[in-house]
Amino acid sequence: MTNRNEQLPILRTLRSLLLPAAGALMLAIPGALAEGRPVIVTSAATADEIREFCTNISDKARDQRYLLQKQELEKLQQDVDSRIATLEERRAEYEDWLKRRNDFLKVAEAGLIEIYKKMPADAAAAQLEKIDPEVASAIVMKLNPRMSGQILSEMEAEKAARLASIIAAASDPNTSKDPS
Repeated sequence: MTNRNEQLPILRTLRSLLLPAAGALMLAIPGALAEGRPVIVTSAATADEIREFCTNISDKARDQRYLLQKQELEKLQQDVDSRIATLEERRAEYEDWLKRRNDFLKVAEAGLIEIYKKMPADAAAAQLEKIDPEVASAIVMKLNPRMSGQILSEMEAEKAARLASIIAAASDPNTSKDPS
């Protein structure tokens, strides 16, 4: 206990010397006592100054927001433009492919029709019974009426009737209208 009692006067002396030295040091460092939070002022003159300051800042903040939005829109526009360019390239590729396919189909169809024109009616009927009815009806439609009649007469009645109904539907002006 005596040891502690002896230290108290020394501590009090140190404290009395250190506090003024620390205060002088704090005053020597600029901004050391300044706090990072805003000061609330209630006088009318400073309230007008604060309002004016906020108004000036809000215009700059709004301009900055508009600039950021503009930059974002420009970026999105570039993205849309690049996607449109890609789609245009693909559309051109598709149109080229479609043209080549249609040209091939015309040549193949002409050759196929010639083959069926030269076949005997019973052989043609046997083959047309085995393929897709829509394809068979398209072939029968391209042949001359005499040959078409012979082929249909050689087919089973049910399959010939199916082909005849497809051909009739294709020639009906209400079912073959262009939807556009």
